[in-house]
Amino acid sequence: MNNKNPMGIMKIKGFGEIKFELYPEIAPITVSNFIDLVKKGFYNGLTFHRIIKNFVIQGGCPEGSGMGGPGYSIKGEFKLNNVENNIKHELGVLSMARANHPDSAGSQFFIMVGNAPHLDGSYAGFGKVIDGIDIILNIADEPVFGDTPNNKPIIENIEIDTFGIEYVLTDDNKIN
Repeated sequence: MNNKNPMGIMKIKGFGEIKFELYPEIAPITVSNFIDLVKKGFYNGLTFHRIIKNFVIQGGCPEGSGMGGPGYSIKGEFKLNNVENNIKHELGVLSMARANHPDSAGSQFFIMVGNAPHLDGSYAGFGKVIDGIDIILNIADEPVFGDTPNNKPIIENIEIDTFGIEYVLTDDNKIN
């Protein structure tokens, strides 16, 4: 029996690497979706298109505008959507971005660079940075126009070690 959570490394061009842990026992659909997209190389070359100092850095949009996704969405795994998720939106937490509809998350995610308890229970937290907090804070310090960085930091690639455990996103978990 293997009780290890998936561990990931995100390489961000010009900034370095962040290491993170995912929590499949809390957000199984969200974690499976993220791992599936990582395995497909979906995030490679995408950017952090939204930066709000002391709040979030957001990435995972294939259009780089905040309007794109993978062509489907997943169930929002948070209390407002009748799913228990006790992850607090504090520094280093990974969570899924979404539109107003609770089941509208697809590929966009954000990393907390501050504490935002008002997001708790309304967004699907699914992981946490365990090394590289300095990296995400450096990204949060990038010059912006509104919340758009002047030079969008590029996600070179993401690697995830699942320690031999399969995390499968089934078609039943996708909402078209």
